[in-house]
Amino acid sequence: MSSIEVFKERKRVLGINSLGRIGKLTLWHHVGRKYFDEIIVNQGREIGTGLAAAAQFIEKDSTYGLLHRFLYGNFAEPMIRIVDEKAGKLMIGETPVTILRQARNPKDIPWREHGVEVVTECTGKFIDPTVQPDAPSGSIRGHLAAGARVVLNSSAFKIKNKGLTIPEDAVTLIYGINHGAFDPAQHKVISAASCTTTGLAHMIRPLLENALTNRILTASMSTIHAATNTQSVLDSVPGAGDKDLRKSRSVLNNIILTSTNAAEALVQVIDEVREIGFMADSIRIPIDTQSLIILNLTFQTPRESGREGTSITREAINDIYRKAASSNEKLLIYSDEQNVSADMTGVNAAIVIEGQFNHTRTAFIKADLNNIPDIPAQIINLLPGGHLEIPVVHAKIFGWYDNEFGSYTNRLADLTVYAHKSLK
Repeated sequence: MSSIEVFKERKRVLGINSLGRIGKLTLWHHVGRKYFDEIIVNQGREIGTGLAAAAQFIEKDSTYGLLHRFLYGNFAEPMIRIVDEKAGKLMIGETPVTILRQARNPKDIPWREHGVEVVTECTGKFIDPTVQPDAPSGSIRGHLAAGARVVLNSSAFKIKNKGLTIPEDAVTLIYGINHGAFDPAQHKVISAASCTTTGLAHMIRPLLENALTNRILTASMSTIHAATNTQSVLDSVPGAGDKDLRKSRSVLNNIILTSTNAAEALVQVIDEVREIGFMADSIRIPIDTQSLIILNLTFQTPRESGREGTSITREAINDIYRKAASSNEKLLIYSDEQNVSADMTGVNAAIVIEGQFNHTRTAFIKADLNNIPDIPAQIINLLPGGHLEIPVVHAKIFGWYDNEFGSYTNRLADLTVYAHKSLK
């Protein structure tokens, strides 16, 4: 069968909108996975001087190296061939790939003509699921109007009109957390959340599922996060209306404090978090990938013996993660090794727990019941001075994640394949 004939036999066809960081790595993943028979990539404009430039861009990556070596090892041969320059057709290994270069608005992309049922939206621009498909500036729903049956957004939803809520046909899903909630009859627009929310969800889920650690009083997290393309290479003038002026400062030589919606998005995939006071922030650092979540939790815990012992210890928490890792290490890996960020490049896991660095401390909160309304006096009088000592444990837990390929792109791809298999 010739290369041209391969394009005529379409079975499982994936659409990818944009060859940005996540779009390009999504292409890499699916070329290696070989679940989809064909991949259609929409860039909506010319790339360099022709298809050879597009092929070179796809083949080479400053973070992960060469595509063929990344997928198959140092002795692998280059795997991209140009089949038809005018039609934008490539062969990448055994996978036919077509690069579309005409339409920028999702509603104008010819997904239907190419037999695409599932699209991954990777521009980072179309994140509001309430915008109608015929919006002049484009909408994620435009992909549905163009023929897709379901579209997955590679970022969290963000609704511009605060008076609106998430539509019933839109849902946030994280593979390994709540992907089983996908209903192909109802859900047409999916958010795969963010890289940080993905890692955080896989850190906190095992704790909530364990009777020892499910009484979380407060929680906070900081992600020490690699640079992204939303930041400025050198200092730039803030855009009109920009509130976060730090993001316009140079990514090359600064540690930059910023915000993250990880805590807000976490509630959408793990409902129990709604009852916990959760704070989150992000600290951007000048490296290309690899990030670290520092999760701080306060647990209410039964007193084991006097004022000294509690059952929630570092070893107990690490055991919970060891058991979670044994069930599916591609979602969570537990490590007793002493890792640094470079060790995480390309690691196929939502989160890697750094067990050796986790730690806990026990304290006793002295609550003055005299200051709490509606407590009967007879109860207060039973306690010395009306004070009640409540044992709590503070835990600090560390989790690595490759915020580009290893953690996020792989879980997005898992969700994409799951959604496609669920279609009837």
